[in-house]
Formats: sequence, C-alpha cells, structure tokens
Amino acid sequence: MAAILSVSGSPSPTSRTSRLLRHLDDRLRLQGHDVTPLDVRTLPAQALLGADFRHPAIVAATDLFTQADGVVIGTPVYKAAYSGLLKSLLDLLPQYALSGKTVLPLATGGSTAHVLAIDYALRPVLSSMGASHIVPGWFTLDKDVAADDHATQIVTPAAAEALEQVTDHFSATLGGRTGALRRTA
Repeated sequence: MAAILSVSGSPSPTSRTSRLLRHLDDRLRLQGHDVTPLDVRTLPAQALLGADFRHPAIVAATDLFTQADGVVIGTPVYKAAYSGLLKSLLDLLPQYALSGKTVLPLATGGSTAHVLAIDYALRPVLSSMGASHIVPGWFTLDKDVAADDHATQIVTPAAAEALEQVTDHFSATLGGRTGALRRTA
C-alpha cells in the first residue's frame, strides 16, 4: 500500500501527541500501509535551530518526506498555533516538500478554544508546501489521550470514533482498506 510518514511535532518526551500518533500508526498498519514514525524532538536541536540543512539527521528527515506518499502531521497547540519545534523542521524542508502528498493534520490541546488551530495555523503552511490533498484534520483534547505509555486504552471512547473516521478517510484516500477493521480504541 502507501508509505506514510507520521510526524510528531511535540517537544515533550511524555507527549500525548506522540502517543496519539503511534496509536493511529497501528491502525494505518492494519490497513496495509508502511508507516514510519518521526519524532521531531529526536533531531539535533543545534541542526534545527541553526538551520543546518546539510546535517545528516536533517537530510535523512527530508528524505523521509520525499519517500512518503502520505504524511500525518501531529502537533500540540501552543499559543493557538502548532509547536515551534514543528515549525523549525518545516522551515528546513524544501519549499514544496509536500508536493504530491496527501496530508492528515492532527492537533492536541488542553481546551476546545484551540480547535481552529489546525485550519488557521497548520493548514496554510501545509498548503504552501504544495500538499496535493489535505484531508480534514482533527483536534483531540489532552484529557482524551492516556498520559501513561502503558495504558491499555490510549484514546477514550469519546474521541476514538472520530479519530478512526479521519484516519480511515486518510487511509482510503491513499488506497488502504478500511471497512473490515474492528475498533482499536
């Protein structure tokens, strides 16, 4: 099926955003996709902040974008926008790094006051980078994502159904199978 790059823009090592993405990665794998996770926080800070386009880790991350058919971009919302860490990476990618890609934007945050951050902050930059199709994204409240890596249920039932729908739509757009999956939440 499709090669998917799943990017977490969270700076936190105990990130709900990353936990949510890894949960959705599993669903996408069950639908037949090859999913590669990328936690931006694992890239060298000096390379990101110093705009070192030639750093081997930045070159490798850029190659992951090039090889992907689809990209899931997840970010916590800070100050009504996507994270500065994610911005640092996006600034180092080529202008049209998302050209020909289908993109699923996701965000997490503590309040529904930030729900429009996807449409007003993240979607415009993804569009400017040439994404051929940005599917409807989704905002998930922090309280709906388990804070513990060892939790048996990563996403609350209240959030699971909507997340499954947006993930399945993204998968179907990329040619994945969606109809026969049981609920994973």
